[in-house]
Amino acid sequence: MAAALRGALSACLLLCVSGIVPKPQNTRINSVNLQSILQWDPPRFHNGNLSYTVQSKSVNLPKDDFKNLRTNLSLTECDISSLSVYGDYVLRVRAESEDKHSNWAVIKFKPMDDTIIGPPDVKVKSESGSLHVDFTGPVAEREHDRWSLRQYYGSWHYRLLYWKKDSNTEVIHIDTKHNSEILSQLEPWTVYCIQVQAVIPEWNKTGELSQELCEQTTHNGVTPVWIIVTLLLGSMLAFIILVPVCFFCLLYLYRFTKHVFCPSYVFPQHLKEFLSKPPSGSQFFSPLPQEEHHFYDKLTVISEESKNPSDETVDEASKTTEHHQDSEQEVSDLNILPASERD
Repeated sequence: MAAALRGALSACLLLCVSGIVPKPQNTRINSVNLQSILQWDPPRFHNGNLSYTVQSKSVNLPKDDFKNLRTNLSLTECDISSLSVYGDYVLRVRAESEDKHSNWAVIKFKPMDDTIIGPPDVKVKSESGSLHVDFTGPVAEREHDRWSLRQYYGSWHYRLLYWKKDSNTEVIHIDTKHNSEILSQLEPWTVYCIQVQAVIPEWNKTGELSQELCEQTTHNGVTPVWIIVTLLLGSMLAFIILVPVCFFCLLYLYRFTKHVFCPSYVFPQHLKEFLSKPPSGSQFFSPLPQEEHHFYDKLTVISEESKNPSDETVDEASKTTEHHQDSEQEVSDLNILPASERD
């Protein structure tokens, strides 16, 4: 072992003295959710600054048909996510110093096979004695967009694992093709822990487990009878109280509105009496009151002196005539006078 180490050190010193640039070491690819980075370790070289060139080609192309991905790199890594996810590639990287360069360090890369499927995002909600689990992703960032990895692989489902916390019970797993699952028939008021991962049988790939989430269940969802009875009695009591209150409130509002906008009016009593009498044509249309009918009695005056019967008869007739004419003249004068002067 010591001899091998001394040989390696001697070779390294020989290379440094001779000026030959050694190739990069420990070439590897870090790919998660199709986001791929080619990485390497810098070689030991003390005769100047190093830069790097990265090339790629498809395995189906000729041996020397490489294309530059990056040149003059000062970092020891290169983003190769621009390569098609469905391809199969050969990648190589070399170190360069002025006009000298190292040999190529070669590595093969198949994105769909070599990428690591990350954990999905998981949310857990406790409700009615069950645990509602929702999970999405993982996603790949391609050309400034986010795409679900489920779109790249043919077969895809989620594996949900759950168990009681702080117990030695076995882990139960459920496979589903949906993005949610309801864990029922659980013990009430018990803490369960959950993890989810993606599984791709067609590619023989299993994704990373999500972060462990623990949630406590509630009651088993069966409402006790006493709660039902209490709610029923409370509802009936509230109904009995609220209905009369609402009725009287509406009645008061109606009366108040009627009093404000439609006030009551009392018709005068004398007008009621006047209008209650039957109408008379002479009262409304005759400008003058009806003529009064005068009744007259015949007056006979007998003087003490004896007179001729014939003369007496003539005198009596003349007096009666004159008296009658005077009465008629008075009635006529009354009809002519105004109403104020008649009285």
